[in-house]
Amino acid sequence: MSEATLHIPTAVRTQTAIASLGPVAWARANLLGSWWSTAVTLLLGYIILRVIVGVVEWGLIHAIWTVPYSANGIADTLVCQAAKGTGACWAVLVDKYRLILFGRYPYAEQWRPAIVVLLFVGLYIVSGLRRFWRKELLLVWIVVLAAIGVLMWGGVFGLSEVTEDNWGGLPITLILATFGAAFSFPLAVLVALGRRATKLPAVKILCVLYVEIIRGVPLIAVLFMASVMFPLFMPAGVNVDKLLRAQIAFILFAGAYLAEVVRGGLQALPPGQAEAADALGLSYWQKTGFIILPQALRLVIPPLVNTFIGFFKDTSLVLIIGIFDLLTMGKVALSDPPWQGFSTEVYLGLASVYIAFCFAMSKYSRGLERDLNRSRAR
Repeated sequence: MSEATLHIPTAVRTQTAIASLGPVAWARANLLGSWWSTAVTLLLGYIILRVIVGVVEWGLIHAIWTVPYSANGIADTLVCQAAKGTGACWAVLVDKYRLILFGRYPYAEQWRPAIVVLLFVGLYIVSGLRRFWRKELLLVWIVVLAAIGVLMWGGVFGLSEVTEDNWGGLPITLILATFGAAFSFPLAVLVALGRRATKLPAVKILCVLYVEIIRGVPLIAVLFMASVMFPLFMPAGVNVDKLLRAQIAFILFAGAYLAEVVRGGLQALPPGQAEAADALGLSYWQKTGFIILPQALRLVIPPLVNTFIGFFKDTSLVLIIGIFDLLTMGKVALSDPPWQGFSTEVYLGLASVYIAFCFAMSKYSRGLERDLNRSRAR
């Protein structure tokens, strides 16, 4: 046995040896090691098996996927009513998916918001790949966001004009979340730096007041203020669109929370980093941009992503000012009399969309954190 092996704890060597023997040996050691461990394992296994069997029977085996329609296009839900309690009625999603995803956007033009959703997803993928982290990525963002604006508004290139009042569904959720993250993060960095600016007391006081005031009220109150109070401060005859007002509210609200996360990363760095930069003769912005911020942001990747996930889901609160996001359109779909009794299926469909986006963010953050820590270890 080598000297390095002797320094490994006995328990770790035992677990490694067991794991190398295969899953049966691992299960015997970790799940069936004693009588009470075996009893708990069997009980949990039985409960999990019953749940899985019940979900499969309800969601797949006995599920209703289509229903007949009358001559005037009204769905006949008698089949779903008869199967209620024993099988899911996924026909509600088949019938209402376009309303849920694209809202009241003109039916013949719904290919435009569909392309917008694909553009957003492609933009997320490109932005997540580290090999594209160059200056050209900013140009890509500008071009894609301009294309999204052209597709949603129209009025040019032969596209019919569609006002924001007819927007809804998933594009609204992605617009609020994307623009909110893109603008709130730089704001949060500036506010976090301002709170640590001991030589600029006025800037520090303004940053502290901004963070404490925004964090002291719920998001619904901020949205309501943006919808009702903000137009009062505008010049006469100037009317700001309510979607823009909601976007500004989200940016301000997210910026306050993200600023505290960034400030936590700045405080976690040892002062020796800044002192070494000062010794090299770097200016404040050189020291901050090349040494302090990269290390601080790497330390707070999990809470940053957690905050982004929270605000992605909080976009559903824009209903308070009359904007119909994805969740709201699901509620609108359930207002149709034939489908009023099938809210479980609709909410499960909506949950799958939210879970897909949130899980992708979480998965990416774990991979990014692992890669950055690996390069740091080297």
